[in-house]
Amino acid sequence: VQLVESGGGLVQAGGSLRLSCAASGLTAGWYVMGWFRQAPGKEREFVAAISRTGDTALYADSVKGRFTISRDNAKNTVYLQMNSLKSEDTAVYYCAAGGELGSRRDAYGYWGQGTQVTVSS
Repeated sequence: VQLVESGGGLVQAGGSLRLSCAASGLTAGWYVMGWFRQAPGKEREFVAAISRTGDTALYADSVKGRFTISRDNAKNTVYLQMNSLKSEDTAVYYCAAGGELGSRRDAYGYWGQGTQVTVSS
């Protein structure tokens, strides 16, 4: 099982980035998919999650209204569209696959290696 994130980079505050997570070795449509992030010196925190069919999404309060999670099960890929980025969004972003829609890290059994997002102010 492999989850590979891409799309990270350096962006100015107020800008946008779109992260992708390509899954292999599993059928993404069978799993809830989530995004988490970890800033230096902080714990990994929940960002967003999406149900198997894509009809339900959850967001952390800190990103609600700015970030949008989506999925394309035919491509085994999940996306995170990030708009109006702030310096506090700077972190390594991780994709995860799990069985239960929620914000708990222990609900996700598969993790990617992460992609760095840096927002300059």
